[in-house]
Amino acid sequence: MGWTEQDVPDQGGRTAVVTGANSGLGYVVARELARRGARVLLACRSEARGGEAVARIAAEVAGADVELARLDLGDLRSVREFAHAYPYDRLDLLVNNAGVMALPHGTTVDGFETQFGVNHLGHFALTGLLLPALLATPGARVVTVSSLMHAMANIDPGDLDGARGYRRWTAYARSKTANLLFTHELSRRLAAAGSDVVAAAAHPGYASTNLQTAGPRAEGRRGAERLMVVANRVFAQSAEAGALPTLYAATAPGVRPDSFTGPSFAMWRGAPAPSWRAPWTRDDRAADRLWAVSQDLTGVRYDALEA
Repeated sequence: MGWTEQDVPDQGGRTAVVTGANSGLGYVVARELARRGARVLLACRSEARGGEAVARIAAEVAGADVELARLDLGDLRSVREFAHAYPYDRLDLLVNNAGVMALPHGTTVDGFETQFGVNHLGHFALTGLLLPALLATPGARVVTVSSLMHAMANIDPGDLDGARGYRRWTAYARSKTANLLFTHELSRRLAAAGSDVVAAAAHPGYASTNLQTAGPRAEGRRGAERLMVVANRVFAQSAEAGALPTLYAATAPGVRPDSFTGPSFAMWRGAPAPSWRAPWTRDDRAADRLWAVSQDLTGVRYDALEA
């Protein structure tokens, strides 16, 4: 039998931030970290749904140390407010989990294409703003949730916002490639700075969450929504199982920088294992270019990691 939630090491004395923790994978990750004794801050866009998640975890886990803070990754002002109000002097674990998938074309508050803006730029800014707390915490980790769908498309540096022809799945794949390039470059810069912070990535395989139905529902495509519901029931593993690679990357001993963890069976389902990734996600030049553009777009600089 492979690695399960029962193998999560003791997290007593550790502090974690989990984005998008009100439902799906993020909820499971937050709950299991709390179960093992971590103090967990649920970073959620909806205070109502986030509050419900805090109450559910408190009901499921006796003595859980969980609290809510509002974070809208599609609004850089919200990201800055969250980081400014972060109440602790240490951060052992940042789980960049929140995301959107295959939405109709739209833009964030700051004018970025929604999927690139939320899935990549929001987490890039959040990680940079929380970097001092991460660097001050021995053995800290940053785990960014990508997707196998990254293999559908590399980023286009000249068309990050999809202005030359928006395709919802291509835009999603590019945002997930950006997650892996971010992890790659963050790992390189942390190592160059002599930091022991580990930046790693994970993906859930095909896990049943509300991500699959959000896009069709937003466009009123009821047939597509029903199809995704059926596919989730027939083919997908549960959110509980889908969260295991993220939990592994976040807590297992010996997780290596720039590693990519996913399900073991055909990268689709099963226990956590090292996962294949597209070769372009380890392109040093592309990662450096994306990093520079991301700093310019968000206004967030990682000064402590500059050579």
